[in-house]
Amino acid sequence: MSSESPSSANPIEKLTDTFGYLVLRVWLGLRALLTGIEKYAGTEIVEEPLLDEFGEPDLNGAMVEIKTKVYGMDHYHGVPPPLANKFAAEPLLPNWGLSLFDTLLGPALILLGVTLLIGLAPRISLFLQGLLYAGLSVGLILLNESGGVAWLGIHVLLVVAALRLVKHDRFSVLPRW
Repeated sequence: MSSESPSSANPIEKLTDTFGYLVLRVWLGLRALLTGIEKYAGTEIVEEPLLDEFGEPDLNGAMVEIKTKVYGMDHYHGVPPPLANKFAAEPLLPNWGLSLFDTLLGPALILLGVTLLIGLAPRISLFLQGLLYAGLSVGLILLNESGGVAWLGIHVLLVVAALRLVKHDRFSVLPRW
């Protein structure tokens, strides 16, 4: 073990810790932001004329259906419908709690992702993100979805690692918080 105090650590080690924290912060921020945005994703089916090998519309007027991914408020589902149906049948989850979680999950993920990416109060952002992943884990535990629980457990560990490294943060707004 080294007898050096943390304040006298090698500048390269300090830079490494700063980069390590920054990578975790960016990954966790992007993960939350993009997951939140995906809560607003849906598909729309568009009919277009079938084209022949020359790029001309089919002579018989045949049409093909093309599914396209779109984003919008109309497509929002905080909790995917198949899971929502399973959760609704779970006696330990009150309907009002499921409804609240469904409503707030997407906006919360987006907000936490943005605050973490810009470094706005990173300790609070990380703490709230960890609590959110813990809350998601509760639902999956009740549904006996061990794979999902393990996956969220890894996210919680990454949040804990980022909280341990946040003291090396050099690029944030309100770094104390």
